[in-house]
Amino acid sequence: MKLTGVELLRVRMPLVAPFRTSFGTQAERELLLLRAVTSEGEGWGECGAMVDPLYSSEYVEGVEHVLRTFLVPALLAAGDLTANKVAPLLAKFKGHRMAKGALEMAVLDAELRAHGVSFGTALGSTRDSVPCGVSVGIMDTIPKLVDVVGGYLDAGYLRIKLKIEPGWDVEPVRAVRERFGDILLQVDANTAYTLSDVPQLQRLDPFELLLIEQPLEEEDVLGHAELAKHIRTPICLDESIVSARSAADAIKLGACRIVNIKPSRVGGYLEARRVHDVCAAHGVPVWCGGMIETGLGRAANVALASLPGFTLPGDTSASDRFYTSDITEPFVLEGGRLPVPSGPGLGVTPIPERLAEVTTAKAWVAS
Repeated sequence: MKLTGVELLRVRMPLVAPFRTSFGTQAERELLLLRAVTSEGEGWGECGAMVDPLYSSEYVEGVEHVLRTFLVPALLAAGDLTANKVAPLLAKFKGHRMAKGALEMAVLDAELRAHGVSFGTALGSTRDSVPCGVSVGIMDTIPKLVDVVGGYLDAGYLRIKLKIEPGWDVEPVRAVRERFGDILLQVDANTAYTLSDVPQLQRLDPFELLLIEQPLEEEDVLGHAELAKHIRTPICLDESIVSARSAADAIKLGACRIVNIKPSRVGGYLEARRVHDVCAAHGVPVWCGGMIETGLGRAANVALASLPGFTLPGDTSASDRFYTSDITEPFVLEGGRLPVPSGPGLGVTPIPERLAEVTTAKAWVAS
């Protein structure tokens, strides 16, 4: 298979409601999609980077630049290409995992479509549906939070994740636990705390949370190992896990007991599978995180989450959690679960009219 060109599409999609975390509030999702054109057909990729470098150092304009200037030209010049060759071919370019992951996803989708193989089958799926959780942002008031959580539970979500930050942690958790009892409940700090906050984080222990996600800065793996000695709530790492090697190191150091796998963050779905395998070998449960994906990224995430080591519900929520109208046929919650697409490649494609409505810019990169 030879890559002949890549179309880069900037899209902007309004969210059904503003989503606030410890690093800011989003009212719309602007992201980059990739359409890879090969000698054997097309494939789609999606980049998880945000407009601003707040979650990670990558951001949409930077991703577009590195793809156009370095990454896509390297693959165009490579001749015979498979998805397994993408990471080695791009290894000389340091970092830019989200950009590389999106490009690999597009090549993998094209390859699998050409061979009639689904994403799930290629990755090692063992299930035809996956249990779904939902991420709940920071709210203006606790009563509003309780109402929102109640709505998601009524919709069938099997696990609730609350975003927290200093000043919005113990009391929101207490209110949700007291109102809804023994639900699957976890929290996500997005690096908002330091080791000086140990006493405050210890106050979360009585609520029997599934986990606390990424309480400290992403590079502070040793700090997480130290924090783990002082709290009972299991620590889950997100931003700190950027590869299978970093996952193995964090586990060895005792920095986490659970891992959130975000394919975009680790450089693609093939590396995400390796992270899964490392964690499974160490008996560490994993779950699939989300980056407010469109139906393209959601399809791939659901396929990944159907691997055997994904034993906790992920942030693989239905399309209507964030979007009134998705760019693909919507993913609909069924009994708290989403079906794993079984068609070739991602098993979904953008609806042309819907994609056109949300596309704000296009660029074509070819040899």
